[in-house]
Amino acid sequence: MTSPPGSPAASPRVAPLRVRMVGRDPLERLRTATPLELLFDLTFVIAFGRTAEELAVLVADGHVGAAVTGFAFATFAVSWAWINFTWFASAYDTDDWLFRLTTMVQMVGVLILALGVPPMFESLAAGEHLDNRVLVLGYVVMRVPMVLQWSRAALADPDRRPSIAVFIATLLAAQAGWVALALVDVPTVTALALVVPLMVLEAVGPVVAERVHGGTPGTPTTSPSGTGWSSSSPSVRGSPARRSRSPRSSRSPAGPSRPRCSGSPAWP
Repeated sequence: MTSPPGSPAASPRVAPLRVRMVGRDPLERLRTATPLELLFDLTFVIAFGRTAEELAVLVADGHVGAAVTGFAFATFAVSWAWINFTWFASAYDTDDWLFRLTTMVQMVGVLILALGVPPMFESLAAGEHLDNRVLVLGYVVMRVPMVLQWSRAALADPDRRPSIAVFIATLLAAQAGWVALALVDVPTVTALALVVPLMVLEAVGPVVAERVHGGTPGTPTTSPSGTGWSSSSPSVRGSPARRSRSPRSSRSPAGPSRPRCSGSPAWP
């Protein structure tokens, strides 16, 4: 019997438009990376590559101290944004249209940050002031969408709302600090001294949220496909519709299901 057009059986590859962020089951089987998340990873490769290139240029020119300082600063910005996206996706990735849209906005932020890496390195080599305006702009574009993501999670998961509130509060406070640092014209040494407490604030938020207020669902792991760690390996393929499948639906007629490759879509 043929299913009518538009029925769930006739459209098995249509992703849900919006899913409540109720938290991922850490024991969920066949957790894989989506193509969008793999593309997201590639934008970070661009930023890391640009940072490494500027490091090599300054070292070749004899500015070793400025090169190492700039590399540490840029690497923190890129790595911390990547880690925090992973942290959230490990707990609440719904793969709906709003999650995808915010992910694409963050991808634009990564590219903006990459454009800001060369002027930041050049200002450190000159030694007068820290030109981090474009870099901070990209960083803020990467981080602010996470406020929307965490807010969605807080609305849908009241039991973990205190923990999520810590993530949001420290995230907003840190971004305000980065913007202020980018706007003020202070000597390089002073600017670098002000960077340290902002980095500490960024790092303290997740520690307090996870250890004091009970934390978020999900734990980092490797992809069951054997491809190792990626930003999306622990991601939820955890909408209620996916988690509520019967065991029979995870098996093919030929026998037990096999792990998908890390780039395959999460829906059937």
